Amino acid sequence: MDRPAPPVRPSIREVCPAAGESSRSTTGDDSVTAPGPPGDRGPGAPRVRRLWPAVALVLVVWLAVGAVGGPFQGRLGEVQTNDSSTFLPADAESTRAAKEQERFTGARPLPAVVVYERPGGLTASDLQTIRARAAEASRSPDVEAVSPVIPSADGAAAQFIASYPAQARSGLDEAVPQLRETMAADLPAGLTVHVTGPAGLAADLSAAFAGIDGLLLAVAAGVVALILLVVYRSPLLPVLVLLSAGLALCLAVIAVYLLADAGLITLSGQTQGILFILVVGAATDYALLLIARYREELRRTESTRTAMSSAWRATVEPVLASAGTVVLGLLCLLLSGLNSNRGLGPVAALGIVASVLAALTFLPAALLLFGRAAFWPFRPRAGHPESASGLWARIADAVGRRPRRLWIVTALALGVLAAFVPQFQASGVAQSDFFVDKSAVDSVQGQEALSRHFPGGTGSPAVVVVAAGTENQVVDAARTVPGIVSVQRGSDRVVDGRVQLDAVLADPADSEAAVATVGELRRSLATVPGASALVGGVTATQLDTQDTATRDLRVVVPAVLVVVFLVLALLLRSVVAPVLLIATVVLSFAATLGIGALVFNHVLDLPGADPSVPLFAFVFLVALGVDYNIFLMSRVREETRQFGTRVGVVRGLRVTGGVITSAGVVLAATFAALAVLPILFLVQIAFLVAVGVLVDTLLVRSVLVPALTLDVGSRVWWPSALDRARRDDVEW
Repeated sequence: MDRPAPPVRPSIREVCPAAGESSRSTTGDDSVTAPGPPGDRGPGAPRVRRLWPAVALVLVVWLAVGAVGGPFQGRLGEVQTNDSSTFLPADAESTRAAKEQERFTGARPLPAVVVYERPGGLTASDLQTIRARAAEASRSPDVEAVSPVIPSADGAAAQFIASYPAQARSGLDEAVPQLRETMAADLPAGLTVHVTGPAGLAADLSAAFAGIDGLLLAVAAGVVALILLVVYRSPLLPVLVLLSAGLALCLAVIAVYLLADAGLITLSGQTQGILFILVVGAATDYALLLIARYREELRRTESTRTAMSSAWRATVEPVLASAGTVVLGLLCLLLSGLNSNRGLGPVAALGIVASVLAALTFLPAALLLFGRAAFWPFRPRAGHPESASGLWARIADAVGRRPRRLWIVTALALGVLAAFVPQFQASGVAQSDFFVDKSAVDSVQGQEALSRHFPGGTGSPAVVVVAAGTENQVVDAARTVPGIVSVQRGSDRVVDGRVQLDAVLADPADSEAAVATVGELRRSLATVPGASALVGGVTATQLDTQDTATRDLRVVVPAVLVVVFLVLALLLRSVVAPVLLIATVVLSFAATLGIGALVFNHVLDLPGADPSVPLFAFVFLVALGVDYNIFLMSRVREETRQFGTRVGVVRGLRVTGGVITSAGVVLAATFAALAVLPILFLVQIAFLVAVGVLVDTLLVRSVLVPALTLDVGSRVWWPSALDRARRDDVEW
């Protein structure tokens, strides 16, 4: 007796129609409103008429936000601080030493070291000129005190210190340039002058961040506009997207200014730069997702209102989940010991919230206002789905045919790049290396001049506060430390049983050698009985900053991973999928660090990186990398409800491939705009995040995640109902 023929299973091409013909479930989350009559006329017209007042209200509110928030962008500098000593926790040794030092000298002055140099040796006339300039500096109303002029032992340089009062910190960006102009006026030929020290460095950092808002916005907006023109081939859509991003930035700036002015958050120049870039990139990404789904719906219905309603409902969950992941990941920075890192968390989180609000309120209203004309000259027409044979259809089919081979090859390639992570140097850099072009920074040139003719730590000694009666033993112990040139009393006073000593270092105060010397000095003084020594000063502050940043890596990284896992588990109703997604993102981050190590060490020959660089890169790349996986896997889950996991993955990749890749390119380009600022930290962050986003977008999300999901099959949804359904009866 013949056996009955097996049932014919549909092929993947039969269940993967054109990208524009997205699946629809008959019940649950996939249900949609039936299209209304063309042009929203007929029975649905009263509802449409009621819609326009709401659209107008949304647009008016956002335009008001723009009118109020625009001027605030120029005022962020008023609430900005770039003094690294204010970034440290209260229990850091240098912070405690500074508080004790204030009892001897009052609030710590800000020294500006003025150094004159003549390569062939100073003449008697030169010394007379230098002393006259020192006297002139002492008459400045901004300067609190001026030290005597000290010639160098080789006779080729001389220096003096002009100290500014602590309360003048916010005015250094004007006072120091004025001092430089006065000190350099009418000098004899061949005699040069530089102003360095903590005050000079602070002024140069302030100058580096001056005009940050205009420059960054111009570069970022120009790059984004160019990409959007290529993506949409429409002159109006890029304007609407950039307007949405600009209004989001206005809202974020208002909130950040008010919080910083109230002293609730710390805003630094680098945090401000990251905020601007993050808002432009994130707001554009969310806009791309909404517009892509809106255009997809416009190909199904004549009603723009129905299309927007369906697009908004389909987009809101993944956008909110994505934004929630980024916000919670950024808020993990509140666990940091550095005030600057803690400040970045809420500042950037506010930027993401503002981006989501603009993308889900202003942009839909603006798109409804213009209708299909927003896409001119390529208006989507109802009943004309996009071709099913495009680039992403071919990529999705290729991934579907050989998933195991592709994910193994991709993972191995990323693993090879990750093998270079140990070469990534993130133990800290000298303050003089903060700048990309050191030859154009006067404080750096002045520090190099000091190093040529004086002990490197001149002008910025290590401040040692010890118990009275132990100073002789402390001096003896300090002099045994290599790198200590001299130790003397910094004050004749005894305050609460404590005395102050100054230890001059052989190396520049901001150098790694000086940091190592201070570390050894602390260990040596800890052995003096009863001294209770505290070592502070510029170098000690740098050491404590590096140590705290290293500690932050051990605390913040696990917290971010836990938060991201929980968000993914709630969104995908799965345990397996979040584990796989986090593993791929961590692998992508490791590969990015490996690329960074190769480029920084062997191509750009950079001096190293601050410990906060890998921390910031990790937070942004993990949060933003999971972002794109959320967009992909949310669509895959939607398709899986009707077609099963294997077909759902292919359909999801087909439909989301183009828009997510565009979003990734936009975000990478906006972060790359940070490289226009002359600060090494921001250049490194720009490179790592831009490269990492491209790696994640082009390899991880396009190949590794879908291929791995296909290989695992419906078990990826365990323990949800999608795992139990196992509807994968499709021929490849």
